[in-house]
Amino acid sequence: MSQGDWQESGGNEASSAVFHLVQELVDRYRINRPVMPIMVVQADDGGAPPEIDDRVREIAHLVYRANEPRRVPVRLLESRGTSPYASALDMVRRLGERPWETRERSQYKPFTFPRSRLLGAIEQATAQVLAQPGPATRADRGERILEELGALRWRPARSGGGDWSRSLRASVRPETFLGAVFIAVLGTLLGEIGWTATLLLTAAATLVLAVVRLLTTSAPPLLWLRRASRWFATTSSLAASSTGYPSDGWSWLSPRGSWRVIRARAAAVALRVAEAEEGDAAARQFHLELRVQALLEDLRHSYRPRALDWRRSKRTVPPVVLLPTATNENGGVLLINAINNVRSRRSEVDPLLLLATLPAAEELVHTPSQPPGRPAAGGRAPWLGAQARYRLWVDELSVGQSPAGASSLSWVLRLPLSTAQLTHDHADAQLRTERVRRTWAWYVMSRTTVALVLVGSLLGTYLWSVHWQDTYCHGPLTDRNTDAVWSSPGHGPKECVGVATAPEVRFAKGNHLELKGLGAGVTFERVEQAIRDENARIGPTESYVTVVYAGPLTAEEETDTRKGLEELTGVYLEQQSVNGTTTDEHPVKLKVLLANGGEDMLRQTVAVRKIIEVARRDPHVVGVVGMGRNTTESPAATEALRKAGLAVVDTTNSSSKLPKESNYFGLAATDTEQTYALGLVARQLRPEGGTGHARVLSRLEENGDKDQYTIDQRDAGRAMLESAGYQVGENVGYPLAENGAAALGGAVGEMCEEQPVPDALYFAGRAEDINPLLDKLSQTAGCSEKDITVFTGDDLTKATFNDTSRVTLYYTALAPMAPQRGSAFYRSAAAALAALLPEGTERTAAETGPPGYGNALFASGQIVMSYSATTALYDAAARRDVPRSAAETWALLHTVNRENMPTGTISLAGSPSSVSDNLHGIDVVKVTRRGEQTVSSVVCGKPAGPAPKLTPELCRP
Repeated sequence: MSQGDWQESGGNEASSAVFHLVQELVDRYRINRPVMPIMVVQADDGGAPPEIDDRVREIAHLVYRANEPRRVPVRLLESRGTSPYASALDMVRRLGERPWETRERSQYKPFTFPRSRLLGAIEQATAQVLAQPGPATRADRGERILEELGALRWRPARSGGGDWSRSLRASVRPETFLGAVFIAVLGTLLGEIGWTATLLLTAAATLVLAVVRLLTTSAPPLLWLRRASRWFATTSSLAASSTGYPSDGWSWLSPRGSWRVIRARAAAVALRVAEAEEGDAAARQFHLELRVQALLEDLRHSYRPRALDWRRSKRTVPPVVLLPTATNENGGVLLINAINNVRSRRSEVDPLLLLATLPAAEELVHTPSQPPGRPAAGGRAPWLGAQARYRLWVDELSVGQSPAGASSLSWVLRLPLSTAQLTHDHADAQLRTERVRRTWAWYVMSRTTVALVLVGSLLGTYLWSVHWQDTYCHGPLTDRNTDAVWSSPGHGPKECVGVATAPEVRFAKGNHLELKGLGAGVTFERVEQAIRDENARIGPTESYVTVVYAGPLTAEEETDTRKGLEELTGVYLEQQSVNGTTTDEHPVKLKVLLANGGEDMLRQTVAVRKIIEVARRDPHVVGVVGMGRNTTESPAATEALRKAGLAVVDTTNSSSKLPKESNYFGLAATDTEQTYALGLVARQLRPEGGTGHARVLSRLEENGDKDQYTIDQRDAGRAMLESAGYQVGENVGYPLAENGAAALGGAVGEMCEEQPVPDALYFAGRAEDINPLLDKLSQTAGCSEKDITVFTGDDLTKATFNDTSRVTLYYTALAPMAPQRGSAFYRSAAAALAALLPEGTERTAAETGPPGYGNALFASGQIVMSYSATTALYDAAARRDVPRSAAETWALLHTVNRENMPTGTISLAGSPSSVSDNLHGIDVVKVTRRGEQTVSSVVCGKPAGPAPKLTPELCRP
């Protein structure tokens, strides 16, 4: 047999019959919950010898032995007490004051008896008052009992009272509701605020929970809401006993009224208990039956069908009470009568199964509805007045309303056993019971399961929180923003990439890089905040369109974000120009969202994906400005935007392939257009009467930086040198060091060792690589003794040259500015940027430089290019002062023609017939060394728009 199973000889036929009936009721309880009787077993022969009574009594012990090890809540009660009333009351108290079983032997958990404990507190207070010397009136006694109840905190005194450690353990137990909430909140905080703050809050919350639990278990601040109090204040059994008191009016929402009801009923019950202690028979019957009612209500509550802990599904066997040798003298019969009377006048069915064995000579008498010696309320008693008769009737109603008191014991199932049955030996018949299995509900809602679920939830919440924080730039458990994500492919730095649609997402947070010249003191964060402020100023009823600026807003080094800073500044200048005017002039306002493509736009695919997600949610998004750096991801990013229906107005991307996309509108001269202009100079610099030698120097493709610009420049530069009549050797590539710096030593050494040393060099590299190149050329034998011409592209507009030595440098600039174009823009830009400085900030001319287009603020051309691109996109999106959709904006971009822009006329009408007929603005800039200074001068150039094309005569070196 497994642990908990039981097997024993049947003994006799009667024992087997009773045993099987009890076990059938117990085992069937799980299926249909049969009504539980009060089973009274007795020999039917009143003159049976004592050994027959012993065999009857043994049946109760047999049932106890069979059920005690199998998770059936069973109690075997032996009578003790000085009178039948005291014995019966003692047995009820024992049933309602101590656990019936341990947690290990229980299907669910030991029973609790809050109603019985409340009556126990009233009894203790009454006993203490009765023990006090001196006479007292009924009213005084009631008040003194209530005072003692208050001193007891309305709970019976017991050993091992509340302490801090016990309260602490009880407060955070995971199977309790409070403990579950505590752990859930702990998991949430852990993901939100980190370990240190969470530990401090946990310690404080644990202390508060312990104090609150200690106080609530010893004091009644919410007494009227407790289960026992609600029962005590609403049960109809006490309505009659407290008629003379304000005993009606309990409510969830009325603490004062509910408290009055509880006190009134407690005083009435206490006085009846006092009368019972003094020997009043009616009060004793009332007291015993009230105690029985509280016990049965507690048991019924433990089996209630609708409970959060699914207790009815866990408890599949009824509680069993066994009374061996129940007699009138030892209180057993009195207890049977009390249970029968309570059940008869209550409508609820309780789960208690009672088995009592009586001696053969014992008579099971009824408890009379009217105790002897008390006149019936309707009987003849001429000395009683009407008021006295009413009070007497009320007193008797509380114990006399049971129909069983006057007729029969309807809840008692008599099992008379014949002597033949009790003596017929069934020793060979084996009685068996099996351990009651815990149900699936116990495993699902057990302490271990709940603890595991909570721990798992806590761990899962923490891991999800870490995951979201590692995934999203703003990723708390609640209110996370999915439009900006952390991106760190390979071994690159971790960057926040995507669209800043939440105020917590700040791409430039902590970036102290400042603009140059007139923008001195204006930081990245100030421009970003100014854009957010302009967005916030757009009223809910105003019409507006949304433009997304996509650029390199983050980098490992602050100085590498200058392109993003200047382009973002240009976008802001157009926004404040539009939104700062009157509604009549610009009824359609401009909202700007920032999208970060990462350092050098190397994560633009991620940014574009987020831009598309935002555009799907927000119909106000009409297009994208920026995308000013060409990488291997640029074609795919532009294609994705095309499929999403979004046009791109590029700033400085010089790709010759992207303009072929229908949704791509570039303001920058392409690589072929730039090399065409440089070729006009290169032809004139070719040595006379001989062949010029040239090489192309570019970054190696395997550097892994996705830089498409250098590849396109390399191919376009080679074609230019060849068409200019140079003999071009093999391309030379240079790698990047681990820190991202150009490793030019090997490549320059290879070129300078050639015979003859190249006359011209096309440098297809980035601005940050130019000064290391110039240093190597001036320091390497072969090149340091010869005048060399270096041609390169537009990226050099961002560079500051240290020393050109004997090298003459020609590069192209994409933003040809002149004093006769866009003069109003330069004035308004200076004023707008000055307004971003802290109030009271004053700048000198030495700090800001000269006003106008020649200021260092506009030297790189990034500001005017992004300003022009934003102007063009807004012109199409707000045509005829009506906000357009993304599709309409795309179509209207082909008709944009804005004159008097800082770089000329912005015309997006169509593609030119040849490279020389381009509509983009361009300058060819020459950099030479004069003495100790490096001097830059514009060789030739043309503004944007249909201006005369460049010719060799205009581009004299």
